[in-house]
Amino acid sequence: MNDLKVTDVLVQCLENEGVEYIFGIVGKETLDFAESMSKSEQIQFVNVRHEQGAAFMADVYGRLANKPGVCTSTLGPGAANLLTGIASAQLDHSPVVAIVGQAGLNRQHPESHQFVDIVKLFEPVTKWSTQILESQSLPTTIRKAFRTAKLEKPGSVVVTLPENLAAQMIPNKPLPVPPIPDLVPDMEAIKYAVRLIENHLKPFIIVGNGVIRQDAGDALLSFIEALDVPVTHSFMAKGVLPKDHRQQYFTFGFNEQDEVLVGLEEADLLIVIGFDVVEKLPKDWNPKKLPVFHIDTVPAEVNEYYPVQAELVGNIKKTLEMLVQQKLPHKTWAPSGGGLQEKIKTAYQTEQTDSNLTIENILHIVEKCTNENAIVISDVGAHKVAIARTYQPKKPNRTIISNGLASMGIAIPGSIGAKLACPSDQVICITGDGGALMNISEVETAKRLGLSFIIIVLNDSMLKLEVQTMNKMFGENYGLTFGNPDFVQLADSFGIKGFRIETLSYFEKVFKEALASEEIVLIDVSI
Repeated sequence: MNDLKVTDVLVQCLENEGVEYIFGIVGKETLDFAESMSKSEQIQFVNVRHEQGAAFMADVYGRLANKPGVCTSTLGPGAANLLTGIASAQLDHSPVVAIVGQAGLNRQHPESHQFVDIVKLFEPVTKWSTQILESQSLPTTIRKAFRTAKLEKPGSVVVTLPENLAAQMIPNKPLPVPPIPDLVPDMEAIKYAVRLIENHLKPFIIVGNGVIRQDAGDALLSFIEALDVPVTHSFMAKGVLPKDHRQQYFTFGFNEQDEVLVGLEEADLLIVIGFDVVEKLPKDWNPKKLPVFHIDTVPAEVNEYYPVQAELVGNIKKTLEMLVQQKLPHKTWAPSGGGLQEKIKTAYQTEQTDSNLTIENILHIVEKCTNENAIVISDVGAHKVAIARTYQPKKPNRTIISNGLASMGIAIPGSIGAKLACPSDQVICITGDGGALMNISEVETAKRLGLSFIIIVLNDSMLKLEVQTMNKMFGENYGLTFGNPDFVQLADSFGIKGFRIETLSYFEKVFKEALASEEIVLIDVSI
């Protein structure tokens, strides 16, 4: 086998892993990598406007494509710009691999221009951060990076490639990519868990994003039907139950007015399935320290607020199927005598009751006008809380909410990742004006790629969630308001259509027209 340049081997290793897109910005230290990418017929390099946007694109792409998203940057400031998006993917358990350029090994000991220790920089916010020190180890390192990023629970991996290694010649030996093995609990553990359920009268099921990652939606529905008990889900697990399911108790995990907590406190057993505690710590939703039946891909972190009485660790889909085969006991019950479910529907405004221009009514129109495969991507802010409460997707993994790091600015670049992962699906980006302006430069990237999606900018010239919180704490707020550009003119400057909305009826008209178009449309909504 003929030797190839290191970066040529790197690209072939990435092709071997099924990579289709790499998001990033090229710098001097990654010019060899760029030249190697240019020869690939499989991989498209997406040159973005900011490395943070590249990491957010890789994050959302990874969630929807069910394989690691890939991003790249050069050393120093480029690497530092990736950091927020890499940390976001890590805490949201999204598979991402970053390939980062670095100064040559000869420049890494003395103080040197643009040199920072990238491995140490990323270690706290990744599953694995490493540097290639010997060029022939590259195929092994890339295989490990993708395997590590994908293994439950998924997360971020950063591989740093020093500039002086990039052009060396090495054998071309990508490693095989076998499927990740599935583990299932043994039958003794299954039977013990069934006995635990039998010994409790009021189980309440809590569903997390692990159910979506493991494609366990159908198995979950069978499990719920067998037990016939109330079910609630985290922000990132929206869509796991149909809106009209008789045991649907909607979303939990809010800082205020978390209506579901009343029902959890009436239970005598919490069945927690695929829940990532990064979304909400157990002390916030299990203050009574109720016994827990833990079902997940990894063992539980047991503490006084998460007192595990039974634990099934392994593939969630197969675990739920094994439980259903045991003829589970029917435990039909309803918190507060059946009144809690209606109270939640009213509090969360799950149905439209007026024609005012509110975030909730905008969400009702989005829900009504989109098809079952529509992807809604939320930025972070007051509207994220409204989406978590009010919006009801028709399928799982169709509502992307960052609830780990919860970083503003994810929605616009995330929409690019979503559209590339699911090109035939409707994509709707919902963002506040604060989050929109953090990465609105990526509209140029989307336009250049010929993508089509809708950007809804909720325009109130403030960080609304912080204004509400600060007013409640101190009776006034400070440092939370700002001015905005004319978003319609800004849209026009990018070569996309922009509309300013002041009534709900006009929003619905524009939104329907935007869905029918094959363009990027920005809708500026004055809230």
